[in-house]
Amino acid sequence: MAKTVQDILQMIEEYDIAMIDFKMVDIHGQYRHVTIPAQNFSEDTMKSGIGFDASNYGYAVVEKSDMVFIPDPDTAVIDPFCSIPTLSMTGNAMIIDTPENRPLAQYPRNIVAAAEKYMQDSGVADTMLILPEFEFYLFDQVGWNVEPHTISAQVDAVQSYWNSGIEGKGVVVPKQKAYHVAKPFDVSYECRSEMCMHMGDMGIQINYHHPEVAASGQFEIEPQLGKMSELADATMMIKYIIHNTALKYGKSATFMPKPIYGEAGSGMHVHMLLMKDGQPVFADDSGYAGLSREAHWFMGGLLKHIHSLCALTNPSTNSFKRLVPGFEAPVTVGYATSNRSAVIRIPAYAKSPDKRRFELRNPDATCNPYFCYAAILMAGLDGIKNQIDPHENGWGPYDVNLYHLSEEEKAKLQGLPTSLDEALDALEADHDYLTAGGVFPEELIKNFLKAKREECRQLAAIPHPAEYDKYYNL
Repeated sequence: MAKTVQDILQMIEEYDIAMIDFKMVDIHGQYRHVTIPAQNFSEDTMKSGIGFDASNYGYAVVEKSDMVFIPDPDTAVIDPFCSIPTLSMTGNAMIIDTPENRPLAQYPRNIVAAAEKYMQDSGVADTMLILPEFEFYLFDQVGWNVEPHTISAQVDAVQSYWNSGIEGKGVVVPKQKAYHVAKPFDVSYECRSEMCMHMGDMGIQINYHHPEVAASGQFEIEPQLGKMSELADATMMIKYIIHNTALKYGKSATFMPKPIYGEAGSGMHVHMLLMKDGQPVFADDSGYAGLSREAHWFMGGLLKHIHSLCALTNPSTNSFKRLVPGFEAPVTVGYATSNRSAVIRIPAYAKSPDKRRFELRNPDATCNPYFCYAAILMAGLDGIKNQIDPHENGWGPYDVNLYHLSEEEKAKLQGLPTSLDEALDALEADHDYLTAGGVFPEELIKNFLKAKREECRQLAAIPHPAEYDKYYNL
């Protein structure tokens, strides 16, 4: 049920709210915020908004960079991490060049809204449901140093195999053997349960949480299927909850895709399906894996554009250290049922028509979720529009473990980009499917490319400790 200004005022009174926190999202998908005393909130706050400088958020615009943030009352929740009673809201950025203002087209929430409208106008579907899986590490200690005279990083997790000689109680997990381990080895169980309780309090329904494969503190929390725009907001809040709850328990959470060499990386697999008039678009009993031709065309669009998609779904240089063979991470452009080595996996357990779907396995949570989810939808719709059949294009189905193929057979397969630079080159060359219908402004693509290319340039210039191991004594 949509909230009104009166609902917000009632919450302020009922919960004795002292502060109202407005959370905004920058181009990289990170929260920023502005806080006002609760007594300053009024009807005018919802109309006139809160002023901010969009250029400091990465949205370089032709117009003046002074924008206003208009809060969305439907997102109002109590922030459990503030000792002073605080109400939190997110919303949209607006350009103040007309009496009514107009949406800043580059702003992430506005991108998702535009993508959903483009889908509805196409007549293909009226709703996209997604389910992102959140993999992350919880460390007991973390530190890094990047100075001219020292370049280092250290992490520690008390239950990790490398502490077998010093932990003292024998409660350690062997390397890559942590999947679903129970207490006493699951030392962060209460921490994760509290994370899920906070999510539930904020209306984010959770399927489960559990230890993941990596022994050094890797875990997963999986929410339930939901509308794409709502799950984009929820993704931001889930990460916020995980980071803040971890700190309460004396731990540090990271969604960095590959924080530990030799252990499994953390992804954010995205399950997806389309609905129209309450009916599933992707279900067909006679199709491969029970999926309709529209579902296959949608997969075809994803696979056709997967190289440029990676710039938005895997936008860190570290992302591509995860996308390597041997760790259940996808490396092959293709689709299959119950096969984690292909970039698209069709879960065999999703048998009912309203649950038939597939997951895109390459994304990770360093992405801006609004850009990621909207880009996935736009690529899939392009596949349906152009009837891109993945089988006819040689992308599968691959119902074999692709890691175990011979080198000759592997040479025939198409792989994902191996670096962020390569993905950015692909995005620069292939983004018409994103700008269709004006969903992704060309200006945003340029700003994003510029920011990410600068990241690559900076990181490429820094010597890596492993280079000392390889080259110091040559």
